[in-house]
Amino acid sequence: MSAAGWAIDIDRDDITQANLVSDSDAPLAPGQVRVHLDSYAMTANNITYAVFGKPAGLFGNDQGYWDFFAERDEAGRLPVWGFATVTESAAEGVSVGDRFYGYYPMAETAVLAVGKAGPGGFTDVTPRRTTLPPIYNNYQRIEALPDYRAADHDYWPVFRPLFLTGWLIADQFEDESDYGADQILIASASSKTAIGLGFALARRAGHRPETIGLTSKANVADLDAQRIYDRVIAYDDILTLNPATPSALVDMAGNGAVTRAVHSHFGNNLKASIIVGKSHWDADAGQAALPGPERQGFFAPGRSQKRIVDWGGAAFGQKIAEAWLAFMDVAPRLTSVDKRSGGDAALAAYREMLSGQADPKKGIVVVP
Repeated sequence: MSAAGWAIDIDRDDITQANLVSDSDAPLAPGQVRVHLDSYAMTANNITYAVFGKPAGLFGNDQGYWDFFAERDEAGRLPVWGFATVTESAAEGVSVGDRFYGYYPMAETAVLAVGKAGPGGFTDVTPRRTTLPPIYNNYQRIEALPDYRAADHDYWPVFRPLFLTGWLIADQFEDESDYGADQILIASASSKTAIGLGFALARRAGHRPETIGLTSKANVADLDAQRIYDRVIAYDDILTLNPATPSALVDMAGNGAVTRAVHSHFGNNLKASIIVGKSHWDADAGQAALPGPERQGFFAPGRSQKRIVDWGGAAFGQKIAEAWLAFMDVAPRLTSVDKRSGGDAALAAYREMLSGQADPKKGIVVVP
């Protein structure tokens, strides 16, 4: 590729169509910075971003995840979480060599528009991004992250956004008195968001529902040995559960067959059914009428904003930091890091995740 670096373009209408391209190297406008991505993670969460790249109502407007890094007449650029270093700056308050954790396109470099620059970082104020959830537009200086430890560096892009989502789901359950459920069934229990949820629920003081991880039969033994959930069972064994037990379902992947099995088995004893992700992008979405409660979507940015209003930003950050550091003490035994370098490897990682062939016990980190 050219000195400008590479990027991966994805067809907005067919996310299986992705191509490695040479990225443009246009001069910066005043207020912009160019960054080089040092590393980013490729997880099932990124596939959810692709599935909801086009407007789907998540943001309360006519925007979707493709709007973060591409104009409407351009190919999609998949958002990823990672670290980057500033290589060129035309913005006050941000210097060459500064390093930031945040939301970037799946590319070797990115151009960001700097607003509200300060000791902690800055906000991207590219016009199309100002009406998107603010949690995605914040870039945090590594040195200002209160819960950053160098030993955990590779686990930040792999786990941080997914752990935060899991932690927020657990918080919502506690806030809603667990919806009256005595057990919480967590589908795609080997996923990183599910592990974050299970970990957060296990740390809760006082009485809480039993957590039951649902996974494929081949994963049951290994996942149960991690002791994240109170129990782990195979999807095929859902019907062995007592249908009279008040239950709740958290579906991490949007697998319609699993959703239908749980709804049909528990009926009105299913007190809540929450769908979080759509990594099973090509599976039956299960939109037909189901027994039991109406499914509800979970949107982490909205829950974050609620808690920031409830608690204040500092208190919210402190709670997250405490939970994250506790999780980092166990994360290395749950997931190993699989590092890959360059554009070809980045494209291969995307295709691997899209096809469902990625090893859930490994976290893919791409080093552009």
